[in-house]
Amino acid sequence: MSSHLALITKTRSLIAAGDITGAEAALSELADSEGDRALMVVLDQLAPKDILAVIREYDPSRESIVNLLVTPAQFAHAVVIEKQYKDLTHTHLRGMVNSVVFRDGADPVEFLEAVANLEGGSEAMANYFSDKWARLEAFARTGTFDTLEEDGEMLSETALLASAYASPRVELDEVSDQDWMQLAWTMRYQCPDLFTETLLVMRAQARAQALGLEQEEEAPEEDRRVETRDTDRGHATPAAREDDEESAI
Repeated sequence: MSSHLALITKTRSLIAAGDITGAEAALSELADSEGDRALMVVLDQLAPKDILAVIREYDPSRESIVNLLVTPAQFAHAVVIEKQYKDLTHTHLRGMVNSVVFRDGADPVEFLEAVANLEGGSEAMANYFSDKWARLEAFARTGTFDTLEEDGEMLSETALLASAYASPRVELDEVSDQDWMQLAWTMRYQCPDLFTETLLVMRAQARAQALGLEQEEEAPEEDRRVETRDTDRGHATPAAREDDEESAI
């Protein structure tokens, strides 16, 4: 057990130093020397942010023992706090989700239910599907991912829940790509509450973005003008002024 505590301390230190590869290697060495059960004991004692740091760096060219052994509860906590990285592309989030949810022998529903049971779970899934909103709305309304069948009208929350129990127009084996289509199908027909909440979050995000753009366009010109008095006099660059303000804080 003392060796496990030492490994936990080492792993945390490596992650804090930004050496994610080294942290994963240390955890893999434990699994090689003492078995998967020993690694699972250690993972259970790591903070969600530390587990997240490792599993979000998924590399499809090699197998990660941590991604293979992380539990649904550990995975769900990691997914919910992933937004702290502020990755606007959500590339790491998608890779992490796909590598864990669709790993060999796993039941995707177990992981999705764990995510659904946490506050922020639907927001995390909305981020996962961030560039697929139109395709998801089409899937909710027509049962296919073909946006050509969409007429632009969105289902109400009640209609979304009711449609989740309709017979699939697309069978699971037709979208078993271990990617977003398979995940969307699984959510709609096996985790309908999470699917509905995810769509509602995406709609709210779209409204907030549209409102923000509208307010920016309506702002008076003087509110949008950059103050250049100091820079014109050679006192500072805009970047330097921002750095000074941050230092003062």
